[in-house]
Amino acid sequence: MKYALYPGCAAQGATPELYQSTKAIIGRLGIEVVELAAAACCGAGVVTEAHPDMALALNARTFAQAERLGLDVMTICGTCQGVMSAANRRLKTEPGTLDRINALLTPEGLAYQGHVQVKHLLWIVVRDIGLARLGALVSLPMRDFRVAPFYGCYILRPSWDLGFDDPENPQSLERVIKAVGGEPVAYAGRTKCCGFPIILEKEAIAVAMAGTHMKEAKEQGADFMVTPCPLCHMSLDIYQDRAGRAVNRELHLPILHVPQLLGLAMGLPAKDLGLTHHLISVDSILATLERRRTHPNHPEGVGE
Repeated sequence: MKYALYPGCAAQGATPELYQSTKAIIGRLGIEVVELAAAACCGAGVVTEAHPDMALALNARTFAQAERLGLDVMTICGTCQGVMSAANRRLKTEPGTLDRINALLTPEGLAYQGHVQVKHLLWIVVRDIGLARLGALVSLPMRDFRVAPFYGCYILRPSWDLGFDDPENPQSLERVIKAVGGEPVAYAGRTKCCGFPIILEKEAIAVAMAGTHMKEAKEQGADFMVTPCPLCHMSLDIYQDRAGRAVNRELHLPILHVPQLLGLAMGLPAKDLGLTHHLISVDSILATLERRRTHPNHPEGVGE
């Protein structure tokens, strides 16, 4: 199983632990990658608003690099997934668009023929690898953990572009959580915006949005959250103290990336998963797992 890895910007900048944990688990999952080191930013929706053809050209350039390798694109960012999928659909379906954008790629000797799919790691785990195979790789089940899935916006919408999960009631994260032994937490905010798109313009509104979701998850008994999007991770982890003040609640809710959740369940060391990069400590998770590792037959609850 081989893909062209598109790490995106955040995983190489503000959330390097996402890139590190992805590289730590993919071999165990049977995934081989060729990293698209020369690829540019997907535009994150912002470039699309300012210069639509530039955004299409940025993504067509990435697709052309993957196509030259004969590989589909694997992304690890929910925002990249949504933006790139929408661009890919336009390039493949709008009359004249592919030719117009390919003309912009000519100076680099690139041309996109429209044969590439964009797949988030979450989708690959659920569809291409399969949850039975994932479950067989679990050596340290996440039992006794109540895990709040947080999808964010882009990995689900627009559903007519993506078609992987139900945008109103998605289940892919819940299925992965169950496959590694955890208990998914149901709460309304799991499919809502994290606030990141407006955080530089309207920080008070943005952190209140994130705080509302985390407060609701805590009230439903969540021990930690997991998200497939590094921009959501930034809103929920980096801004969590401000978010807590906005909703008058001490949150202390660890936020994991999807590959970190998988890596922990596979028994990988915390240092290999970049868990020291988080602003909100994950020590409560690690302490419970370490007790379970050293006393596998001793029943205990989280935080005991």
